[in-house]
Amino acid sequence: MSRKQIFANLAPPPAEPPAEGASGAPQESPAPRRPSRMRPLIGSPDLIDDGSRSPVGALGQSLGEMSERSRRAEEIEKKLTAGQTIVELDPGSVEPSFVPDRMPADDETFRGFLEAIRKEGQQVPILVRPHPENREKYQVAFGHRRLRAAHDLGIPVKAIVRSLTDQELVVAQGQENNERRDLSYIEKVRFAQRLEQKFSRDVIMSALSVYKSDLSNMLSVATKIPADIIDAIGPAHGIGRRSWMALAGGLASSERHAQRAREIANQADFASRSSKERFEAVAQSLKDTNPGREAGPVLSASGNEIGRILETQQKVTLTIDRRASPEFAEFVIRELPRLFDDHLKRR
Repeated sequence: MSRKQIFANLAPPPAEPPAEGASGAPQESPAPRRPSRMRPLIGSPDLIDDGSRSPVGALGQSLGEMSERSRRAEEIEKKLTAGQTIVELDPGSVEPSFVPDRMPADDETFRGFLEAIRKEGQQVPILVRPHPENREKYQVAFGHRRLRAAHDLGIPVKAIVRSLTDQELVVAQGQENNERRDLSYIEKVRFAQRLEQKFSRDVIMSALSVYKSDLSNMLSVATKIPADIIDAIGPAHGIGRRSWMALAGGLASSERHAQRAREIANQADFASRSSKERFEAVAQSLKDTNPGREAGPVLSASGNEIGRILETQQKVTLTIDRRASPEFAEFVIRELPRLFDDHLKRR
């Protein structure tokens, strides 16, 4: 869904042409509808019934508004009722979404984004809702980087204010995420994992625009990779689904692998690397686990070496020197089927 589509229902519906009577002459237009008293801070007027059609409704709304709005909100409303759908807010009055979608990363990408905002201004507004617990504040649906940039630059943040339920907020947030090329795979994984704590999988699939199998893979990655290892690696831009799934499989196969990954993450120079380099270092550590381990000797009762065994997580390899013990090598080959049958009988 494009940003234009996300904002589409914010615009008022087009005016209808005057209806014609039986004679073909235009009928007299009904009296113009009074402006909605429902303040845009709470909801879009085209989505909410106008209670001001009745005196009782108007009185009730007026009393409620007087008790619910601060002086700052009054100023914002004036801008909205003057026909401006985009308002400017103090970044300090806007809090992040209750479901974080980004991992902390003060990298070159954000610094470039910050410089673009400094030179060109904020081109796309963020979407916020009135804070559900603090009427003096707002909560972001999407636009966290733009909010952070405005805060760092000390400028107001341009925003559209909408009344949103929790579910509507995360769907809007997720759909916006899907348009961001700079939101990494593991950030989307973390976002899905956090959404699962409160929403059904149908809602999560709608928010992320993914199929059921894709969501299952994402949640599997989040489960198999310990949270502290993900935090140590960071967003790892440029590392895609296959690489993260491979890392998840490797870490899940052995606790020793997770210990090795933590050893790498605790190295002195680990934090100074880029997030992508940190991922590659952890992934390589799994490949290097016991790569050059020597096969251990198998000794006879008399202490003579009769073979060597190499054990890994995936297989056991027995090596017999045919030049030194050709008869024993043939004996082992013949006896293997019988040994396997004995093993099955004893299970």
